[in-house]
Amino acid sequence: MTELTPPRDCQDMTALRAEIDALDRRLVALLATRATYIDRAIELKQENGWPARIPDRVEEVVSKVCQEAEGKGLDPKLIETLWRELIDWSIAREAQVIVAE
Repeated sequence: MTELTPPRDCQDMTALRAEIDALDRRLVALLATRATYIDRAIELKQENGWPARIPDRVEEVVSKVCQEAEGKGLDPKLIETLWRELIDWSIAREAQVIVAE
């Protein structure tokens, strides 16, 4: 993976947009990798007889990412919104398999 050009070193909008596009591709790749961990969670939850949604874990994950966001200077409300959507998608993905079996 090549290094991104720092924002201050982007001399025009074309260069800046190219870096944003590259970063977006990385984010999508990371989310795809995260989904493979969700797939493994499905298997482990089935083995243990656990439900797709574990409320305490949801809140733990949201709390951790909000703290991380604050430490990076990001709006924790935005991160909470994004992660709750991501978690809901992940749980729905799990529930399709766990409930069906």
